[in-house]
Amino acid sequence: MAVALTLVRMKVAILRHSGTGQRGQMMAAGGFLGLVLAAGTIYLATLGGDWLAAAYAVWMLGWIIGPVFSGGGDETLRPEFFSLLGLPPHRMAAGLLAAAFVGVAPAISLIALAGLAVGATAAGGPAGGNVLVAVPAMVLQLAVFVLVSKVAVAVLGIALRSRAGAVGAGVVNGAVLAFLGQAWVFAVAFGQGAAVPEFVRYLPSGWGLLAVRGHYWALGALVVLIVLLLGAWAALLSRRAGASRPSTRGRRPVRAATAREAVVAKELRTWSRDLVRTHQLTFALAYGLFFAGAPLALGWIGLLPWAAPLFVVMAASMTANMYGTDGTALWLPLMTPGATAADVRGRQQAWLVTVAPVALALAVVLTPLADGPWPLVLAVTAAVLGGGAGLVPLISVYVLVPSIDPRNRGGNPLRTSEDDGALTGLAYLTIFLVALSAAPAAGVALAAGWWGVAVGLATGALCFWGFGLLAERRLRAHGPELLHLMRTGRRPDAGKPGSSFQLPDMPKAQRAATVVCLSFGAIPLVPQGIIAAVMVSDGRLRHSWFLATYMPPGLRWPVAAGMVLLGLAMYGVGAWLPYRARKRAR
Repeated sequence: MAVALTLVRMKVAILRHSGTGQRGQMMAAGGFLGLVLAAGTIYLATLGGDWLAAAYAVWMLGWIIGPVFSGGGDETLRPEFFSLLGLPPHRMAAGLLAAAFVGVAPAISLIALAGLAVGATAAGGPAGGNVLVAVPAMVLQLAVFVLVSKVAVAVLGIALRSRAGAVGAGVVNGAVLAFLGQAWVFAVAFGQGAAVPEFVRYLPSGWGLLAVRGHYWALGALVVLIVLLLGAWAALLSRRAGASRPSTRGRRPVRAATAREAVVAKELRTWSRDLVRTHQLTFALAYGLFFAGAPLALGWIGLLPWAAPLFVVMAASMTANMYGTDGTALWLPLMTPGATAADVRGRQQAWLVTVAPVALALAVVLTPLADGPWPLVLAVTAAVLGGGAGLVPLISVYVLVPSIDPRNRGGNPLRTSEDDGALTGLAYLTIFLVALSAAPAAGVALAAGWWGVAVGLATGALCFWGFGLLAERRLRAHGPELLHLMRTGRRPDAGKPGSSFQLPDMPKAQRAATVVCLSFGAIPLVPQGIIAAVMVSDGRLRHSWFLATYMPPGLRWPVAAGMVLLGLAMYGVGAWLPYRARKRAR
């Protein structure tokens, strides 16, 4: 008990002193979104049926995969910090579990679990009895969420110490995220679009709901599951140590005639040996395949050809922090005269050599299965390949996120940086920009067929050359500042108005408005605007959460267009408010 209380106090103190600045803004934005989702979950409790059970299944899935995509989850208190204390694994696990309940995510999840109390009032039974059961059920269900997350991250961390484990983890994670993105497909396929499959209520995420509905054995099942998960986590903590290093036996020496060839050879060896990169590439491939293949559950094969561009876009987003992941090795090209151009071009070429063959193979194999559209698929694939190869180094040198040197990675291989929020934002930015680079080619392909392929090749080559040139100039002009950022985590000009991408000094209301607009502008713009418009044009109505598909015929296009305008307006406000503040400061 003393260990748990000490760790809880430590966690509270750390959060109290770190909830300011950019990290505090990210926490506020995430908390706001979490409250919205929690309110929606509580509303589902009033609908009856198994909608609440399905929502809690999604919440538990989010607890499992969320840490995977945010650097291993909450690592405020790491087991490595206490390795010299000699604590038994079970005491360490219990103390870290108690500390894990302190934070924004557990608080939001507990609010969402208040739906159990709402559901208890509609469950019948003795008056007030089910509501009393809801209180321990909420706590036990939250403990299951937290422990499942911890065990999943620990298992994945161990898996990433071998190549087979890294590949397998990438496949599983890509499939899970694709399932979340295409959940409406499975809802329609297995629930006939109007009901949730009955088995969902019997998943561990639904045991709390079963308890408040009168199946009191579920409370005991939750307790047993918590004990088992705690034991598993304690065993995994004892195995958590520095990541194993691959063997150096049998490696061929690097033979290169030019500086660029040397960079290409070095990068290709890194792609084949760094297990984190192996996991990222496998994840991108699995996501593209499973996302495009999900509609097969409905008998529709039209999305299969798009596995190729989806894979490219996701691969670009996973590698957007290209220079950051190399750590302080950035000093090598900086200290070699004239090496910056060769370094950027070599990295671009190695990225294409790694990604392009897989993408082209996907396009050639899957497009015939859906009987086209050949011009559109090839045009978009060529454009995003060039756009990704150009944008990845450009974004990396303009929005570099300080990362942990590969030689210093600890017992959690997923933890490549201390700034998970910045990495997540970098990934979303890359997805948007790489997809945007394919817009000209897609437009020409839709209007003029095979001419779109020529435009895709031209725009891809232009992005490769032009963005690479900008990255070269940026690295040459600001290389020392980037190295300083990698070494210290602080920008040399962080105190100057308008420096870097941090928000300037602004009133709290304007700062909050900027964070909300930049964080959530994509929701009306992309899913509720662009994707909903595509669904309306294809005649696919009443799908998932796309508002325009539920509107009367005369309002579908106006609603989709209005959402696009709303998203653009939010991004405009989010850009204009900081610009005005910087201008006033100058």
